[in-house]
Amino acid sequence: MWWFQQGLCFLPAALVVWTSASFVFAYVTAVLLRHVDPLVPYISDTGTMAPEKCVFGLMLDVSAFLGMATVYVRYKQVEALTGETELRLLRLNRFGLSLGIISSFGMCVVANFQKTTLFAMHLVGAVLTFGVGALYILVQTLLSFYMQPHVHSKTMFRVRLSVGVWTFSSIISMFVSSVIMYSSLPGVDVPHKLHWTPGETGYTAHMISTVSEWSLAFSFISFFLTYIRDFQKIDLRAEADIQCDHLYDRPPGGVVTASFRHKDDTSESSPLLGRPS
Repeated sequence: MWWFQQGLCFLPAALVVWTSASFVFAYVTAVLLRHVDPLVPYISDTGTMAPEKCVFGLMLDVSAFLGMATVYVRYKQVEALTGETELRLLRLNRFGLSLGIISSFGMCVVANFQKTTLFAMHLVGAVLTFGVGALYILVQTLLSFYMQPHVHSKTMFRVRLSVGVWTFSSIISMFVSSVIMYSSLPGVDVPHKLHWTPGETGYTAHMISTVSEWSLAFSFISFFLTYIRDFQKIDLRAEADIQCDHLYDRPPGGVVTASFRHKDDTSESSPLLGRPS
C-alpha cells in the first residue's frame, strides 16, 4: 500500500500540493503576462488581473474546502484520542475546530475579493486566513504539548512549535514592514501599485513585506504537512439512517408501512465519524 493510501493522509498532502500549485500558477502566469514584477510580488498581486485571477480564485476555493475537511478530521481524531474527563483538551479541540473553519472561510474571501477591487474585504479575508490561522496553529501546538508523550511524540511537538514560531515571525515582519511602507508613501494608492522600481521610496520596505508574505503563506501550509503521519492512522465512515421504505410524504395508496431500519439496526446518524486505525 502506498503511503497516501493509508488512512486519510491524502487530505493534508492534497491541501499543501494544491495550495502551493495555486500560488505558483498565478505567479508564473502574472509574470509571463507582465502584470507584476518577477522579483517577489505580493501573492495577492499575482491574482489581481485576468486571466490568472479567475483560476487563482477557483483553486483557492478548492483549497478552502480541503482545509475545512482537514481541520474536521483533525478535530475528530483528537476527540477520539481524548478522554471524556479531559475537559481542557476537549474545549481546546473545539476551539481549534472553530478557528480552522474561520481561517478556511477567510481563504475564500481572499480568493474572490481582489486587492484592487475591494481592498477592505480582501484585507479582512487575509486577517481571517493568516491571523486566525496562526491562532489555529498555536492551539494545535498546545494540543500536541498536552498530549505528549502518550499520544504525540516530543519530536512532533517541537516540529509544530518551530513552524508556529516561523509563522508568527513572518506575521510580525510583514506587519512592521507594511506599516513602514504605507507611512513612507502618503498619497500613493499602494493597493493598485503592481510595479516597483528599485531605489524608489518604500521599495525596501515593500520587498521585506512581500518576502514576509510568501514566508507566511508557506509556513502556514507547511504546518499541515505535520498531519500526514497522524492521518495515516484514521479514516471516516458515513452511515445512513433510513426511517422508512419509501420517499413519499404519506404512504402510497394509504397503506401504513412499518419503520424501516438498516440491516445492522444501528441508531447512529452522525454523518461523519472518526475511527482511529
